[in-house]
Amino acid sequence: MGIKSFQGARKQQASMPQKALKVRDYMTTNLITFSPHQKVHAVVEAIIKNKISGGPVVNEKNELVGIISEGDCLKQLSESRYYNMPLEEDMVENRMIKNVETIDGNMDIFDAANKFLNSKRRRFPIVENGKLVGQISQKDILKAALQLKSENWNSNIKG
Repeated sequence: MGIKSFQGARKQQASMPQKALKVRDYMTTNLITFSPHQKVHAVVEAIIKNKISGGPVVNEKNELVGIISEGDCLKQLSESRYYNMPLEEDMVENRMIKNVETIDGNMDIFDAANKFLNSKRRRFPIVENGKLVGQISQKDILKAALQLKSENWNSNIKG
């Protein structure tokens, strides 16, 4: 008796046409953005009203200049109490993260998933030609995986 090789079946399976799942196909394009000259108090209100955890900061040309999160706002709140400074006066540009890592819209969602795992971030902005065009979140990647399951994985299962 010889050892059976399953290599043939794998090759056949790999040749099945698979739809490339790109970040741009699952990114959110209708974004809530903030201005560097906006007050942190307004960001807190928007975070609560829209049930978001933060958002990109763009200038008047829609160029990404930072990201502000609820954590950045909490830090400001804590420091304002400690230094007895009013929350309403601080500006986004003083609290935002300026060195923002982005993802290419053409990146495969599986590569994006790995980038999320390695960076511990919840979202990445997508910039094209210097302009903010969208944002991808961990939840967007999970939605893509569910769609892949319904399109490809189920068709490979034999019942």
